[in-house]
Amino acid sequence: MTIRVGIIGQGYVASTLALGLARIKEGEIGLNGIPLQDFTKSYSVNDIEIASSVDVDAAKIGSTLLDVVRTYFPAVNKVYEPLERVRVAPGLHLGSARNLPIKAVGLEEEYGLEDAVHKIVDHWEKSEVDVLINLITTEYTEPPKSFEQLREWVRSGEFKNLPATYAYVYAAAIYAETVKPVAYVNAIPATVARSTAIVKAFEERSSLVLGDDGASGATPLTSDILEYLAERSRVPRGVVQFNIGGNLDFLALLDERRSKAKEKTKSSVVSDVLGFEVPNFIKPTGFVEHLGDKKFVSMHIEYVGFNESVDEIIVNARINDSPALAGLLVDLVRLAKAALDRGLRGTIYEINAFYMKSPGPEGSRSISRIVAYQLLLDWLLRLGELTRVPRYSVHNFIPELKKLYGL
Repeated sequence: MTIRVGIIGQGYVASTLALGLARIKEGEIGLNGIPLQDFTKSYSVNDIEIASSVDVDAAKIGSTLLDVVRTYFPAVNKVYEPLERVRVAPGLHLGSARNLPIKAVGLEEEYGLEDAVHKIVDHWEKSEVDVLINLITTEYTEPPKSFEQLREWVRSGEFKNLPATYAYVYAAAIYAETVKPVAYVNAIPATVARSTAIVKAFEERSSLVLGDDGASGATPLTSDILEYLAERSRVPRGVVQFNIGGNLDFLALLDERRSKAKEKTKSSVVSDVLGFEVPNFIKPTGFVEHLGDKKFVSMHIEYVGFNESVDEIIVNARINDSPALAGLLVDLVRLAKAALDRGLRGTIYEINAFYMKSPGPEGSRSISRIVAYQLLLDWLLRLGELTRVPRYSVHNFIPELKKLYGL
């Protein structure tokens, strides 16, 4: 069985995902960077097939995935047949690429928004997608109060203030209603899985939404360091973490509203993990073109220990931004489809808590990824979804848990 994936936004992350999957299937690379590797029972990495891609960059529309991949990875000269089969289709713009150095076009400009949405639904139906991944440029969003309000936003055609993410969410809900249940993975900071109205709409359509904002780099590391301090009663008195990169997403974050959306998903981790507020500065802070996709990360945490001693932790790193997220998406696609197969709907905190910066549903806490990983494995064991338990799972060390799950 295959999982047919629809990409929304064929940028650096999506192209890294496409190339990585193709190379894994050819046996050229292993499963590094994929947390669940080959531990999942229902689907393997080889079962993932990119069946559809939409974008608003006029230079990409009509191109094959292989053509687009080569714009990001010029050294790729091999022909990967799965990447040759799929051509990038036009998507919904709604100003999502405003002020970026691309010629952006959207279906709504030719057909009007409501008809454009149905064009997208038709495209997904022909592609027979099972899982959709939202990878468009970071957007600032104010969630709808109800699905009917979202429907009205689309039908009114007044899309000046409607984020493209919500137009795609609406299209996914229509697809679920008229074609088949679907999973929508929101890997950007837009409020989707944290919107009660959106989660309810997907639940009513026997579908699933996961999100929000893939936790792939410095933020999960910060949460784990804070967990380490909290468990030892060492009290942070200030947290600074910033990222500087040179890809298109960092360029987009120069826009204040986009940056606010990203900042919101990143900074909530401090009070969520610690249980109290600490002065913090956790933001994407700059665009430096020559850094490319390999961002610079710096972190400083000052804390108070026994006898009022004051210590500090300083971390500097260079992290390839797109591969870090793409590896997580391999798991999210498989888990989303496995959950759909079992009739699960709405959203799933145990998945979101590990893979996302701001996990849905609304009101959920962001926890350290060390804790979230064990929570995820426990959920997967109860679901009967693991082929084996990773050696670094707590289940390998606690006899009661091993007995409970027959390990």
